[in-house]
Amino acid sequence: MRQHYFFSLGETGFHRIAYTEWGDHDNPHVVVCVHGLARNSRDFDFLAQALASDCRVVCMDVVGRGDSDWLDTKSEYAFSTYLSDAAAMLARVTAPLAGNWLDRLRGKVEPPKIDWVGTSMGGLIGMFLAAKRNAPIRRLVLNDVGAFIPWGALVRMKGSITRGRRFSNLEEVEAYVRKVCDTFGPLTDAQWKHLAVHSVAQEEKGDYVLRYDPAIGEAVHGSIDSEMPIGPNVLRGVDLWNIWGRLKCPTLVLRGAESDVLVASTVKEMRQRRPDTVSVEFEGVGHVPALMSEDQIAPIRQFLLQP
Repeated sequence: MRQHYFFSLGETGFHRIAYTEWGDHDNPHVVVCVHGLARNSRDFDFLAQALASDCRVVCMDVVGRGDSDWLDTKSEYAFSTYLSDAAAMLARVTAPLAGNWLDRLRGKVEPPKIDWVGTSMGGLIGMFLAAKRNAPIRRLVLNDVGAFIPWGALVRMKGSITRGRRFSNLEEVEAYVRKVCDTFGPLTDAQWKHLAVHSVAQEEKGDYVLRYDPAIGEAVHGSIDSEMPIGPNVLRGVDLWNIWGRLKCPTLVLRGAESDVLVASTVKEMRQRRPDTVSVEFEGVGHVPALMSEDQIAPIRQFLLQP
């Protein structure tokens, strides 16, 4: 694993975006992974390790999370910012490498194949990007998010954002993570510890704090609405059917069988509207599948490694 940074331009200035990179930097098959609302890039460590022998895997910390900058102007925590940052990320990973630019110029180097794996919010970012004209996304994996999101689920997720929470040791952190992420399903002790360790940063005085800006939840509803046209189901939830209808790339939809964010009827309608959609459901899991176990990683590998 390698840690990298770049600067992206927002409405009021530049901010730093962090990302981890796995696998061969020269591999033309690039998988971009983007996490959920209050999570970070290290959630994908298990998946990235499983893909690294075949792909270059890039896992981005969305601004306000992980090692990326926190924004001074909190209203910029919006999908317009996230899409701009993601576009900059795509430009960065598809840029010609300095060491083989001549081969690329001569057409001797295979152009990159870009796939996207998005968990919850990261899946929405991927959907919005893939629906754009000339989008470079070849294959799209949506982890427990889809074309319709009930308001109740959004309110619950927004309410899970913690303000000012401090922990005196990692045992307290793990107990907290096990509680707020219990819908991830059954995980091993090592996997819970991994989530806990990478959910916090240690301050000089020794206390641990969560690795996200509490302000990220302030504009959850409006920031999604601004990226979509008003649909017929808007009073019941966030209607993204218009976006779903614009997608052209093959799509794999993963669902936790107990999820309140991606309900079974939404997946059914997504497949009716786009019959080529592949879907997999995981029993005993809510929002979201953690993508740490072999049964959850295997369908992603199979889907992304197709020609």
